[in-house]
Amino acid sequence: MASLTTVDGTQDHLNLADMRRRIKAIFIGSVGNLVEWYDFYAYAAFALYFAGDFFPNSDPVVQQLNAALLFAAGFLVRPLGGWLFGYLADHHGRRGALMLSVALMCFGSLMIAVTPTYESIGVFAPILLGAARIVQGLSLGGEYGTSATYLTEMADQRHRGFYSSFQYVTLIGGQICALVVLLLLQKVFLSPEEIRAWGWRIPFFIGALLAVIALIMRRNLQETEAFEAAQKTASRTSSLRALMKYPREVMLVVGLTAGGTAAFYTYTTYMQKFLKLSVGLTDDQTTLVTISSLVFGIILQPIYGAISDRIGRKWLLIAFGVCGVLFTIPLLTALQAANGPIESFLLIAAAWMIVSGYTSINAVVKAELFPTKIRAIGVGLPYALTVSIFGGTADSVALSLKSLGHEEWFYYYLTGMIGISLVVYVFMRDTKADSAMHRHE
Repeated sequence: MASLTTVDGTQDHLNLADMRRRIKAIFIGSVGNLVEWYDFYAYAAFALYFAGDFFPNSDPVVQQLNAALLFAAGFLVRPLGGWLFGYLADHHGRRGALMLSVALMCFGSLMIAVTPTYESIGVFAPILLGAARIVQGLSLGGEYGTSATYLTEMADQRHRGFYSSFQYVTLIGGQICALVVLLLLQKVFLSPEEIRAWGWRIPFFIGALLAVIALIMRRNLQETEAFEAAQKTASRTSSLRALMKYPREVMLVVGLTAGGTAAFYTYTTYMQKFLKLSVGLTDDQTTLVTISSLVFGIILQPIYGAISDRIGRKWLLIAFGVCGVLFTIPLLTALQAANGPIESFLLIAAAWMIVSGYTSINAVVKAELFPTKIRAIGVGLPYALTVSIFGGTADSVALSLKSLGHEEWFYYYLTGMIGISLVVYVFMRDTKADSAMHRHE
């Protein structure tokens, strides 16, 4: 009996140690992801203050449209980042690619922090701002696929949906951090005039510093067992050539992402502008409602991820698609006519209960489609292409239609995008039951 007790005790100790190792790796990977998205979203959070410094125009809608176009520019280069960092992650390891992506984000944030205004250097101001957004876009294009791959590979099979949902916990958390910095500057440290004059630069300096801290933390990341196994069993080949062997999976990533990413960016980056310009909330109300709804969204991610571990991924995606098609137009129409911040929050919270069916599990679904050797590029490249077309342009499409006097057309556009993805959800396989995570070719 003593011998059995020792063996059982040793096994329990090993299981506990393995769980701690996985949780630590997931935590460090997630923290870096949070910093990356903080840096990227700081632009959207503070665009209301600095747009006039780079795009002189008397019409605030046009100023925001110009700022949104540069926001979209950061997305246009994300496919290049998805390919580059996917190649590095699949051929040289997830850890090195994750370190390089956060270092690049640090550089992009510093560029924005020190770029002079239009009044100082003229047209070179928006050009430099655009260059900084391109650097950040390259970084983020690589971050998504690599971090999704890393978190999914580090999670144990039974709780893969739960643990991988923390990618969007930290992704949304990055936006919350940017908005918290905005709120502190608004309410505690600076006046609105000071923020518009120079205070908007502060969050980008903070982001660069946080990126350095994340880089140091990522130096201690462990490589995944799946990558190490793939290095022993798979021959090295061109990532794009290898990816072409999986056309169905690539098209699935595009199809399942299109509607989800359009919805996600509608209720995150665009929602701040929508609350200010369309609903008519004050700056303070806009910030508080946005933060509150994002916190609600964060709470839903691990809950939905855990549900997917029980019932499968497909049913959550279908629920998002059906509810998105049925309720997007009524929700946005009601939100536009909302009376005050409380009603606005409740309507956005209802939207998050729908969108979380996609956001909580989209990373694990994509990772489960591809074998280890091309997982990072298989997740990152087609996702980045789709987000560039349908996610990063959500602000621009909505503001363009608003400037034309047809804002409600955007509601139909978003509904149509979700409807297209719903068709994909219905006919795709459930990746929880039919996963490629164990394949290392």
